[in-house]
Amino acid sequence: MRFICLGVHDESKARAMTESERKSFMEQCFAYDDELRRGGHFIDGCALEPSQRAATVRCREGRVVVTDGPYAETKEQLGGILFLEARDMKHAIQLLSKHPAIQTNAFEIRPANEPINALIAARCAQTVARP
Repeated sequence: MRFICLGVHDESKARAMTESERKSFMEQCFAYDDELRRGGHFIDGCALEPSQRAATVRCREGRVVVTDGPYAETKEQLGGILFLEARDMKHAIQLLSKHPAIQTNAFEIRPANEPINALIAARCAQTVARP
């Protein structure tokens, strides 16, 4: 099963780290990601820029409205996304519970919606195949 793991963190904690602390933290995270790769569990991942660089797009009363920053009014913001392969939710939790990032951050883990993702993949294949 595929799982999408949304990494959330308090950006003020990240800003408070020294360059040396940040580098050490990232090396620990990368080392565990390598362990997940060796086990065939790491599918892909992507880190995000700080939330101040975000924009939220929505429709209100038939008009597109764009606001700066994230939608959520919270201390913790989405910091990255990890695609994980695991047997089931319990296994995904077990794998992420060993990730060094949980010492200062959190992960929301959700199973991928495979039926809809199959429709998306088919649609992408059709679009690419058209001349």
